[in-house]
Amino acid sequence: MTEEHTLPTIQPIRQRILIPLAIAVLVIFHLVGFWGLQFSSHPQDYQSLTPLNLLLTVALLFSFHKDWDSTFITFIVVVVVAGFTAELIGIHTGLFFGDYSYGESLGVKLWQVPLLIGVNWLLLVYVTGQIANYVGTSVWLKSLVGALLMLLLDIFLEPVATKYDFWKWAGGEIPDSNYIGWLVLSFLLQFYYHRILIFKQNPLSIYVYVVQLFFFICLYMFL
Repeated sequence: MTEEHTLPTIQPIRQRILIPLAIAVLVIFHLVGFWGLQFSSHPQDYQSLTPLNLLLTVALLFSFHKDWDSTFITFIVVVVVAGFTAELIGIHTGLFFGDYSYGESLGVKLWQVPLLIGVNWLLLVYVTGQIANYVGTSVWLKSLVGALLMLLLDIFLEPVATKYDFWKWAGGEIPDSNYIGWLVLSFLLQFYYHRILIFKQNPLSIYVYVVQLFFFICLYMFL
């Protein structure tokens, strides 16, 4: 059989094997994390695995991205830097989100902000942007939908984050300014995402979002 006849079948086979495998890894890792946080005798050990969970998710997600051109590399840098900078300003001034500080669960910090926080912003903008990309043709509408998807996740994440030492709020109350600031920054980054010309069809994006949303909803229900 010639190369011409074999090549067209390779990609479908890889898709049928690799995507379910990646989904299985995501689900298993989050299930283990949920069990460890809720039912193990040493939940702090599982809290310390949070950076590994994030890095694993990002690695799996971006392994399915195509066309790593200069525009996409620039997108990565812009979102990571923008997310980290917003958190840095927020921590030291109270602007954007309110008065809060980071705990130890998100790993190594620079100027009191975890280095991975910019990566988390990248992950969320990317997966929600992919989902919102299927909503009509208007950049404004897609940016709003993507931002609302990010807000939905944050609504369940915030109380969980406080319990598991991701971050804590002054006075113990989550201010409305956090959700407003989160929505505004999310919209701006979504608008940037939908304006640039990059490949926007990652088959793993919807699964990453659903798994993370379900994970935080389950933890929220056990608070």
